[in-house]
Amino acid sequence: MTNDFPQTLTIAGTDSGGGAGIAADLKTMQMRHVFATMVVVAVTAQNTLGVQDAFPMPTKMIDEQFASLAADLNIRACKTGMLADAEHVKAIVRNLKKYDFGPLTVDPVMIAKGGAPLLSEDAISVVRDELVPLADLVTPNLPEAEKLTGMTITTEDEMVTAGKKLQALGAKNVLVKGGHFNSADEANDFALLADGKSFWMTAPRVDTHNTHGTGDTISACITAERAKGHTMEEAIRTGKAYVEATIRDGINVGHGHGPLNHWAKIKEDD
Repeated sequence: MTNDFPQTLTIAGTDSGGGAGIAADLKTMQMRHVFATMVVVAVTAQNTLGVQDAFPMPTKMIDEQFASLAADLNIRACKTGMLADAEHVKAIVRNLKKYDFGPLTVDPVMIAKGGAPLLSEDAISVVRDELVPLADLVTPNLPEAEKLTGMTITTEDEMVTAGKKLQALGAKNVLVKGGHFNSADEANDFALLADGKSFWMTAPRVDTHNTHGTGDTISACITAERAKGHTMEEAIRTGKAYVEATIRDGINVGHGHGPLNHWAKIKEDD
């Protein structure tokens, strides 16, 4: 039996509203033509208005999910999302050291779009000190980058400094997402690669509230592209283009921060 089709793994929490978390990861990976698997770290009661409740999975079940995947599948790239608390981050680190699931993208999810915390305060240092050093790529937004580096980021020069600090923590490659800047015209992201190359990516800012799940989506797209054998720069640029398309060609679902349009296509797909 062959087992050579590109396979990916998302290690994260669910979103019952379907817009973020594992739901967004699976939709993105499917659209990017890889076979997606999951390790469920937590279950949330969530919709476009916010997170009403969250329940972390027993760590024994997390261990068993990892073991089950490793026994059968040929996962080529993986990513993390919502990891709940320090105990669960440590469980993820332990399993990622035990099993080789290809290059790891760490999306250091800390706060939901509606403001609910998705990572306990005591877990931030564990993410910084134990998970980030395992990362092939770390993809924080500005508040997450501030938490991980301990610095305030208000300018693009400070985004560059934050990228260098994150790389010094052990991440091979860094993508600092600038969407939280109060720029009316564009969203700029800064990428710093393992070989020292860096570049900026710019997209027109769309006037919409339908941006729930953007961080999950770009990290999932990058993971899919890496599983298909694309270089880090190619994967990052495709991720940016895909998220831009999901926002630009939006859909209206729910009454709050609506989800992206994961059916969106980019020019590279034509």
